[in-house]
Amino acid sequence: QVQLVESGGGLVQPGGSLTLSCTASGFTSDNYAIGWFRQAPGKEREGVSCISHSGGRLYYLDSVKGRFTITRDNAKNTVFLQMNSLKSEDTAVYYCAAGNRDLLYTTNYYNAGQYDYWGQGTQVTVSS
Repeated sequence: QVQLVESGGGLVQPGGSLTLSCTASGFTSDNYAIGWFRQAPGKEREGVSCISHSGGRLYYLDSVKGRFTITRDNAKNTVFLQMNSLKSEDTAVYYCAAGNRDLLYTTNYYNAGQYDYWGQGTQVTVSS
């Protein structure tokens, strides 16, 4: 059974840090590009960051550049999103998704429809 499971969300104060994990089972994640998306209440889902199957190509949403870092450990079938200097506007449900291994070599890497598998999401709340 193909499954992606996110973890690491929670409540954090502005300026704080969290690390999200996305662990894959039922398939070998190093054959897939992985993307992190988020959706805040009343807003559309947006792509936050993505990483190629090898880890050699990365993309970040402009508003998170310099604050978020995406990495992957293919031996553990896990992708991480390190989030620093969190702001209230980062509050959302965060989802990871797996897509075609060559997705980051196209212009569609933030197109949610290009991803085949999705996790259930983890809540991140940034509030004092």
